Amino acid sequence: MSDPEVTRAIERLAAELGDRVYMDIARWHLYLRDAKLDKLLAQRIYEQVQKGPLREEQALALLREIPVEIGGGRRQIPLLDLVPVQGQLAYMDIVEEFQKRQA
Repeated sequence: MSDPEVTRAIERLAAELGDRVYMDIARWHLYLRDAKLDKLLAQRIYEQVQKGPLREEQALALLREIPVEIGGGRRQIPLLDLVPVQGQLAYMDIVEEFQKRQA
């Protein structure tokens, strides 16, 4: 893939993640685009998919590896701990669809 194609693929993935995956904080839904985590996660997914198929546990590990600062940075919580089960299911659907497009 050329650089513009890679950029478009990552941007499309980031848009899907940002629109469909959210963190649940005190019953508030904070979508990844609003938290500015969509592009970071999309880049990490893209990098992993380039190495080979991403299994569920690997995809969830990516969420675990992204720290979310709370309380003005006094504490960090893994993104995985903030995404509810429904959001994780949407995330896995997006990852699977992305891998199919890349194949």
